[in-house]
Amino acid sequence: MARQDTSENPGRFKQIGLTYKMTRRVDRKIGWILAGVGLGTLGVLIGIGFLIGHPVYLGILGVLLAFLATAIVFGRRAERAAFGQMEGQPGAAAAVLDNIGRGWNVTPAVAMNRNQDVVHRAVGKPGIVLVAEGNPNRLRGLLAAEKRKMSRVVAEVPVHDLVVGDDEGQVPLKKLRTTMLKLPRVMQGSQITATNDRLRALGDLMSNMPMPKGPMPKGMRLPKGPNGGRR
Repeated sequence: MARQDTSENPGRFKQIGLTYKMTRRVDRKIGWILAGVGLGTLGVLIGIGFLIGHPVYLGILGVLLAFLATAIVFGRRAERAAFGQMEGQPGAAAAVLDNIGRGWNVTPAVAMNRNQDVVHRAVGKPGIVLVAEGNPNRLRGLLAAEKRKMSRVVAEVPVHDLVVGDDEGQVPLKKLRTTMLKLPRVMQGSQITATNDRLRALGDLMSNMPMPKGPMPKGMRLPKGPNGGRR
């Protein structure tokens, strides 16, 4: 066990370092902000400790809370930086879907045209979610065609379609995961499995789609939301 921990920790520290460097390229003040959060939290707890006569106890608690507060702030700012660098890149929505969490079966690029407007598919407890990115006018045809294709085998399954973008009626990339996790849960595990089996039987247009490179270091996962991505 000791050998395993020794081999894993350097990888974790390296990942944190890569994430910090990526974040700092976008958020130049990240170091000062994290230092302020950590020292500020620790200072407040120690001050309270002196007031109530337990500076050592509150000091130890302050170290733990300072670390926790710093980690939370770092995670949020790293997520914001990652989204900022992914926005506008082909395959950005697929990268978010890949990190959506357990309970979802994601198939990227089930439909695509020569302009690289693309539709991805995710199947979970809300049913089928088609996530489209590209030109909204061209995406209407892609979404309609995909719905017609699916209706042959899963007509009874709820279908939601989301277009990624910042215009009215669209879902910003940074809110895509949250929006999907808030959809009503209407399907059980056995129904999800059966739906996936039927859709796989249709055959998908699997293409070598360009994925975002650079914004997220290798192996990085977006910070979990309040639900932890669990269904």
